[in-house]
Formats: sequence, structure tokens, C-alpha cells
Amino acid sequence: MKKTISSILLFSLLLCLMSSLFGCTMPNSKTEPKIHSKIISYAHFNTASQIFAYGDISDDTFESYVTTADETLEYYHKLFDIYYEYSGVNNVKTINKNAGIAPVTVDQELIDFLSYCKELYTLTEGKTNVMLGSVLKIWHNAREEAEGNFGYLPESSLPSADKLEAAGKHTSIDSLIIDRKALTVYISDPEASLDVGAVAKGYTVDILYNKLKNAGADSVVLNIGGNIRTIGQKPDGSLWTSGITNPDKTAEDSLKLRISIGESSVVTSGDYERFFLAGDKKYNHIVDPATLMPAEYFASVSIVTSESGIADALSTALFCMPYESGLALLEKVGADAIWIFKDGTVKITDGIVIVGTTY
Repeated sequence: MKKTISSILLFSLLLCLMSSLFGCTMPNSKTEPKIHSKIISYAHFNTASQIFAYGDISDDTFESYVTTADETLEYYHKLFDIYYEYSGVNNVKTINKNAGIAPVTVDQELIDFLSYCKELYTLTEGKTNVMLGSVLKIWHNAREEAEGNFGYLPESSLPSADKLEAAGKHTSIDSLIIDRKALTVYISDPEASLDVGAVAKGYTVDILYNKLKNAGADSVVLNIGGNIRTIGQKPDGSLWTSGITNPDKTAEDSLKLRISIGESSVVTSGDYERFFLAGDKKYNHIVDPATLMPAEYFASVSIVTSESGIADALSTALFCMPYESGLALLEKVGADAIWIFKDGTVKITDGIVIVGTTY
């Protein structure tokens, strides 16, 4: 969850999102409902988060939604952090620090989350594995070294196959031992570690969605670091329009396509934001558990489904498997997807509704 991006760039991306969701112009106050919007934070999950509320709600009501979002994101960011510990909180970093030493007493929320992660491991056939930390740490360090050298890494500095293979021996999901009665979590392998980045944001968005829904929120859009979650529909009953980023940064249109969605989640995994170059090859941040190398099947995979946590996990899983395997998994789970191949080819499932011109 450690990532630094220019605040100006993030704000520009959020404005693009607003345009794709609500159209290219702001509403006429005499004829259309007001749009409330506010950046919640640039810090939680080390990314930009924004909330939109569309309709005739008071400023005080909207600010209460913002407060709920800010507090929820802050709490779960601290709980799921793998880099830092916080006073009064036993978090994922605490669990990793005590791997092979002793069980750690944690909040019920962390017990529930890690139990959910185990379920997602089974659901995604092992492709979304929060116990991949020992391998991801190696690639994270390589990426940080490259960031200190303008995004380039000498090929001689790439992680060796032997080093990756050794780390890969410490990624068993069975080493994560959860005691729901005692409220403890224990990693039995002292060389294993958790990295929950593939699931954390999506799971938190679902928590936030439920809180806002219970508070009476309707016609609301959450953008949590690119994870989109809608609540209800527009006041006129029409569906939302969500843009899918074009992985080709040289393209004239920053969006590859636009889709129509109801009350649902849209989550994308791609190779175009967090990556480094070594030689003439790009190495993205999404590592395939089968090869222990950054996945190379697609430029991006977007999932559309009702739960953001599942969408987060599936976007990672499908990014790490061939198209046919991903399609079979989706049919079993009951979700929709958009695959953008490295040559720009797009494939979609039957439930995806394209808006306007086709890609």
C-alpha cells in the first residue's frame, strides 16, 4: 500500500472520473440536481479518494458522508498497513513482525478480513494469495530501486530466479492461522508474511458502502484510488457511466471505453501505473503466484460485480491467468469483465454494456 503520486496528477484523474460519471459538463442548477463532490484524502491507502453525491441533499448531510468515509478509510488503512504500526492497534505489520514467534491478538475486523482473504484464495484458485508477501517484497524493493533511478533498473539488478524460488517456498495460505474464538492471528512460517494489497481497498470500499447505505445515502459514487463503487442510481433513475482507462498513454482518448453500470463495483488491475523498466521490458507490480514474475497476459483487466472486495480479488486473479481460464472462473463466480490485451484488443463478457461508440 506504499505509493507516492503527484497531488496535481491525482486531482486531474479525479476530474476525468467525474466527467466520465456525470458527463462532460456540470449540471444546470435550474434544471438538474446538484452534484456534491469532495476529495476525502490523499493519504488513506496511499492514494486519492473522492466521494460524489448527486441529488438534492443538504451540505450537512453530504459532510456527514465525507466524515464517515474519512474515518472508515483511516481505520482500515491502519489495520491493513504492512509498512507501519500505530499506537493502540495490532495490524498486519504487527502480525508479520511476530511470524514464527507468537499469535497476535487483533480486532474482530481484522479476523473477519483475513478469513475473507482465505475464502478469496479458494475462490480465485490461489491466484489472489495474501501470503505472497515474501515474493512481493522482493519485487517491491526492485521497484523502489528503479524509482530512485527514474524508473529504470539495470538488468543485472533484477531479482534472480533462485531468490524468487526460495521466497516462493514461504507463501502457503495454510501458514496463516486464525483463531476466531481467541481473536488471534499467527503466521506459523517465520519467513512468510502477509501482503493484503490485492484485497484491502476493495474490502474497505464494501464496508464503507454498507455504512453509507445504512445512513440513507443514495445516488452516491465512491472513487477509492480507482476502485469505483456506486450507491443507487441517478435521481432520474438512469444508470451511471464509468470510464475504463486506456492503458496506451499515447492515445488521444484517456479512456478506452465507457460502460453503463447500476449499483455495482468496477475495479481494474493494469500494467500502466506501477511499473519499472529493465532493458526494453516493462515489469508491473502484479505478480503471478505460478511464475513468481509480474504477469504478462494483459494490459488491464476490469471487473464489474456487486462486491468491491470480490472485484478487487478477481481483477488480480484474471490478470494472472489466460483469457480462457479467466472466462471460466467468471462463469463460476458470476461476474463480468473487460480484458484489454497488450495489442489494444478488447474482449468483454455478455453483461458489459458499452456506452456510445465501440472501442
